[in-house]
Amino acid sequence: MVIDDSNTIRRSAEIFLKASGCQVILAEDGFDALAKISNEHPDLIFVDIMMPRLDGYQTCSLIKRNARYKTTPVIMLSSKDGLFDRARGRMVGSDQYLTKPFTQETLIEAVQIYAAKAKSHQKEVD
Repeated sequence: MVIDDSNTIRRSAEIFLKASGCQVILAEDGFDALAKISNEHPDLIFVDIMMPRLDGYQTCSLIKRNARYKTTPVIMLSSKDGLFDRARGRMVGSDQYLTKPFTQETLIEAVQIYAAKAKSHQKEVD
């Protein structure tokens, strides 16, 4: 899932991810995402920090507080690259922090890292 209020960022991420064989769910903001998460159950969530109504920190926090989704990896996307921003992302439960503009390689690398972790976690459950 890609959550970003910028249509350009959403579409860029969608193109990059689909080109690598991923199924992509798009959301315009945190409220839109929360409604879609319960229906779609994404394996990985990319969330922009600066969004109207419900920012990325609030969205991540709400996702991670839900027992059903607390293990779903959430990767923060931001044009800010400060230590405070990264720390705040960790405090609300984000798993990684990517700086915009991102590349196809950085998105796919994140997908590969968390897909491998999900597979190993699934093996532990089985």
